Amino acid sequence: MKLRIKTGDTVRIVAGDHKGTEGKVVTVDREKNKAIVEGANLVSKHEKPSAQNPQGGIVKKEAPIHLSNLSLIDSKSGETTRVGYEVRDGKKVRFSKKSNEVI
Repeated sequence: MKLRIKTGDTVRIVAGDHKGTEGKVVTVDREKNKAIVEGANLVSKHEKPSAQNPQGGIVKKEAPIHLSNLSLIDSKSGETTRVGYEVRDGKKVRFSKKSNEVI
């Protein structure tokens, strides 16, 4: 599967419980086709006491979201867009299908 979303992209969640939420992609897992979006899909995790967290307790963390549920946001218009690839000036680049601009 070709990954059209990269780390640092601004995306909108288009399906699931957190539909409509926007955020920046923190990490992308190529093997599982999932990404972690900043501030979205928060889950509660129970943490054991450790040196970094001596108190322990319940911590809110971002859980991975499947890439099919994410859509890239065009920087110019602020709307979701599909991603295309083409060769421009001898380099392969990603471009927005709505505005035809290089991402």
